[in-house]
Amino acid sequence: MDFNSLQAFLAVAETGSFSRAAQRLYLTQPAVSKRLAILENELGLILFDRMGRQVSLTHAGRTLLPRARELLLQAQDLKHLASELTEKVSGPLLLGTSHHIGLHRLPDVLRHYRTAYPDVQLDIRFMDSEAACGCVEKGELELAIVTLPTDPPPNLKVRKLWEDKLCFVAAPEHELAGKSRVSLKELIRYPAVLPGPTTYTRSILEKAIREHDLRISLGMSTNYMETLKMLTEINLGWSLLPETMLVQAKLEVLPVDLQLKRSLGLVLHQERILSNPAQALVSCLP
Repeated sequence: MDFNSLQAFLAVAETGSFSRAAQRLYLTQPAVSKRLAILENELGLILFDRMGRQVSLTHAGRTLLPRARELLLQAQDLKHLASELTEKVSGPLLLGTSHHIGLHRLPDVLRHYRTAYPDVQLDIRFMDSEAACGCVEKGELELAIVTLPTDPPPNLKVRKLWEDKLCFVAAPEHELAGKSRVSLKELIRYPAVLPGPTTYTRSILEKAIREHDLRISLGMSTNYMETLKMLTEINLGWSLLPETMLVQAKLEVLPVDLQLKRSLGLVLHQERILSNPAQALVSCLP
């Protein structure tokens, strides 16, 4: 069976579009259509319903999709196992990370890695930590360096690299700025600008707030920490930001009687064999 055709099938299924699948695979749209036609002819099945620009899996396509994904992962593992028979560190490495970690934690690590292993084609995908963990689970990323889930799925292996102290902050002109003490009950009377409700950072805060039988008054939300910092600086609400972001920030730390932190680190699949480039990157991490 042609693995290129399986890749095309998986890309169309996951993107819901021939054009987006072509972009993912760095192919033309006719090339993707041709590969899919080869697979359908070989299987004797129609895998997609094509209704104008809409593409959706048929019953046969939905049934075969998990097995196709598994076959591609096994093929990738075979390549990685073969690469372990040599000591050469070269080839592609697909790494997922968040914008915040990419800006504040990884530059020195990646600078050293590029110098030590110049033959690696490093492909960094910036995405939400939650999405990156999902991609590692599905085999779309070999590894991720992200905010770690507080309750990781059993098929993921996590390793803490850094700990982020989280600070309640507000603009200097905010009503709570300058106070010697701010209670949680007082804090939540004011609107907040926070990461989205599905993020690990937000879940840490929400859990702590619920334990006090309180609820947050939300003003705005975005998953980009730098944007949250800007929104807080212009006094659209208080926020919860990593201490590492507060250097030269036009913000004041609010003395809230609640200490929060989050863990940042490495996420791998429990059953995946790492390529030489991935193993080399892991060795460069603190």
